[in-house]
Amino acid sequence: MIPVNQPIIGRREKELLAQCIESGWISSDGPFVAEFERKFSDYIGTKHGVTVCNGTAALETALFAAGIGKGDEVIMPAFTIISCALAAIRLGAIPVLVDAEAETWNMDVSQIESRLTPKTKAIMPVHIYGHPVDMDPLLDIAKKRNLVVVEDAAEAHGAEYKGRKCGALGHISAWSFYANKIITTGEGGMVLTSDSKMAKRAESYRNLCFRPEKRFYHTELGYNFRLTNLQAAVGIAQMERIDEFIQIKRRLGEYYRKSLLKFNGIKTQTEKSWAKMVYWMYCIELGKGFGLKAKDVMDGLAKKGIATRPFFIGLHQQPALHKLGLFKKERYPVTERISRQGLYLPSGLALTEKEIDQVISALELILKQKVN
Repeated sequence: MIPVNQPIIGRREKELLAQCIESGWISSDGPFVAEFERKFSDYIGTKHGVTVCNGTAALETALFAAGIGKGDEVIMPAFTIISCALAAIRLGAIPVLVDAEAETWNMDVSQIESRLTPKTKAIMPVHIYGHPVDMDPLLDIAKKRNLVVVEDAAEAHGAEYKGRKCGALGHISAWSFYANKIITTGEGGMVLTSDSKMAKRAESYRNLCFRPEKRFYHTELGYNFRLTNLQAAVGIAQMERIDEFIQIKRRLGEYYRKSLLKFNGIKTQTEKSWAKMVYWMYCIELGKGFGLKAKDVMDGLAKKGIATRPFFIGLHQQPALHKLGLFKKERYPVTERISRQGLYLPSGLALTEKEIDQVISALELILKQKVN
């Protein structure tokens, strides 16, 4: 089986994990936590990093740190993981959706202004699959309306917008270090910001909102979202190779792109001239001419030993959110199409060009069989 993802874990990770175990510092109080926060925030270009236990927790913590609360509206893409909506809902806020745009599958920034209301407090751009959102027009809207920009950069480690790294473009950003991300701690996440007040609120929220001057006394409610020293140790080792990992991702992405040129009717994520994408996952969208849905191709590839994953299902199509009274009559046609027609191909750092050739050959056979 060619897996969708296989991370690269080496001797350095084992070495730092051993140091944790030998020292006894395995909890969130260990010294590697602060070091990982410093290294990652320095790399992205922010003043503060606050580790948390996963990317979903990072989104919620970032919104809390930005002052988002009950009744506030947060504009976000319909085409994204449910974590984005959950982060707002858990704080009593209301997610408001815009459709994807057809080329990069990111949020259609041109639709944002039509969704603004007096209750709008934040915009959450999600850099989908490692391609940056078109941020300048979004930032202009945020500045005019005094809105907070909370970037979801979980899939965009090292991606750049006009030479600036994603995650340092808005007021605060959320990251994931899940096993399939470019750098991983197994599970884990981080909140980045250059705003000291937001950083302090994030630190408080991830640690049950303990008051620094009086232990076990709480004036706000937070959660135990802490990252362990063991996970941070892995993150530090991964950070030492982040540029190498990004180069691998871009090389494999370009190899896929060229290999897929032979297929008329297969669309890939378009890298804009102003973007440096990192190909978190290599994704394709099947055109109508094939007469196939993504699931048909995924099933065929699985029979040939090739693992895939479907695209996100639109937030407006989630029954759990309908039960909350959200999005019931809303339609987002681009999101609906790509959710139905899109899939991830194997994209892990350990993937080889020979394995990509196998994927392409299998895909070609499946499509030819359908045509014939």
